[in-house]
Amino acid sequence: MSTTNRKISEQLQQRAERFFPGGGNSPVRGFRSVGGAPPFIARAEGAWLFDADGNRYIDYFGSWGPMILGHAFPPVVEAIERAARNSTSYGASTAAEADLAERVVACYPAIEKMRFVSSGTEATMSAIRLARAATGRKLIIKFEGCYNGHADGLLVKAGSGVATLGIPGSAGVPEEIASLTLALPYNDLGVLEGAFGAHAGEIAAVILEPVVGNAGCIVPADGYHAGVRKITREYGALLIVDEVMTGFRVAPGGATELYGLEPDLITLGKIVGGGLPVGVYGGKEKLMNLIAPLGPVYQAGTLSGNPLAMAAGLATIGYLQEHKAEVYAKLETSSKAVAEGVAAEAKKAGVALTTNRVGAMWTWFFTSSPVRNYDEAATSDTAKFGKFHRAMLDSGVWLPPSQFEAMFLSTAHGEAEIQATICAAQEAFKTI
Repeated sequence: MSTTNRKISEQLQQRAERFFPGGGNSPVRGFRSVGGAPPFIARAEGAWLFDADGNRYIDYFGSWGPMILGHAFPPVVEAIERAARNSTSYGASTAAEADLAERVVACYPAIEKMRFVSSGTEATMSAIRLARAATGRKLIIKFEGCYNGHADGLLVKAGSGVATLGIPGSAGVPEEIASLTLALPYNDLGVLEGAFGAHAGEIAAVILEPVVGNAGCIVPADGYHAGVRKITREYGALLIVDEVMTGFRVAPGGATELYGLEPDLITLGKIVGGGLPVGVYGGKEKLMNLIAPLGPVYQAGTLSGNPLAMAAGLATIGYLQEHKAEVYAKLETSSKAVAEGVAAEAKKAGVALTTNRVGAMWTWFFTSSPVRNYDEAATSDTAKFGKFHRAMLDSGVWLPPSQFEAMFLSTAHGEAEIQATICAAQEAFKTI
């Protein structure tokens, strides 16, 4: 299946460049690191994307993670339609907010209270503000290659689009703000311990992606999470577990459940809203009670708890809870089959490839070396990845347009899609 005819998409890209920087509203969409013009999507259904030229693609980024049940999943679409008939926004409280919160808490008992916001960036930004207020400290530790959102203080060695575009951080972030963030290598407890020793009494929190997704998928070493928790407790810092990407995807209770984590605060992203704009930050009641109007930490949002997002979230999270055995078994089986199937084709073709996977998220790194942190991810041959990406796209398989992004699939991906992907990879490896 060839999808090389994308003339309408090319025209739409040229038009979009008149209005948007790089022709889009998020940087990685521009395909700058993989080459070629990005297809413009007209619709999506199940495991498939359909572009403006009528081409169809097997989707392995799923709106960057949240489409865990596939595109246009009927119960979600129906829930949104019902909610929209009553209005798209109120700016006031609805019962659906607490309904969805109950479902979230059932999967995340570490969340005693929460706040809905409109994005993952809002969630992480707000959690950090809360951690600083609770501890009276200023410094934050994050890990190299972890995105954690685009708040000023988090764009330090932020992986993802920043790494894809070769940007060292971001212009417009004052040094005074950047200096409050310590970016450390992932999977290295010795360096973390040393940072706390050097800044005793100054570090408010560690924000941790329990499985790194924005430098590609990087798996935590055995004992790493427990070590991070031990160090933060020893030095009186909070642990923020950033599950914007892993939440509900790697297990019903995300990585918190999968690894038995004990966070002080958790952040979640748009999977909670069935793919609509939503984020969550929550955790221990004594911390969350510091949020206005109960406490002095201010955070607000007109669209927080938006009724359409709440309806989509109730349909999505409700389905995941009610069918969790079936859903997560299928996600594991399908992800394993496609990740290992493509890796096997790379080996046959003599192409150096390292595959990292946790549940239904993975990355094929174009390197022969293990990838345990951002520096090791950066050894990948991005030129080869670009050729592979273009060949796969031309064969009707859409991968994230960056070596430094995780891949995702949904319950809608079946045997036919998996085999088509493996066959496409077999041909793609011949071109690189």
